[in-house]
Amino acid sequence: VQLQASGGGLVQAGGSLKLSCAASGSIFDINAFGWYRQAPGKERELVASITSSGRINYADSVKGRFTVTRDNAMNTVYLQMNSLKPEDTAVYYCGALIVRTSSWVWGQGTQVTVSS
Repeated sequence: VQLQASGGGLVQAGGSLKLSCAASGSIFDINAFGWYRQAPGKERELVASITSSGRINYADSVKGRFTVTRDNAMNTVYLQMNSLKPEDTAVYYCGALIVRTSSWVWGQGTQVTVSS
C-alpha cells in the first residue's frame, strides 16, 4: 500500500483546510486510516481515525472542528479541518492499518501552518 497526502498549506486562525490521502496498491488490505500530526519538538499524535466499518475516533483537541471521511472504496480518506488554531500547526501524516501485518503504513507528511 502506498499513500499520497495533499492539501496542506498556510491559513489564518479560524480558517479551514481539507487534507486528502489517496491509497494505491493492495487497498483491500486496509483495515483503517488514521491522520496523525507532529509539531516541532513534540511526539506524533493521533488526530482522527476511521475504520473500514466506519467507526471514527477523534482526539479531544479536534472534536467538533475536524471531520474524517472516506470514500466507499476505501482508497481515499479526507480530513476536513475547520476553526483552525495556531496549535494545530504541524506536519500531518496519513496512515493505513494493514490487516495482514497489523502494522501501519505511512505516507509523506503535509505541512499545515495556522497563523494567529
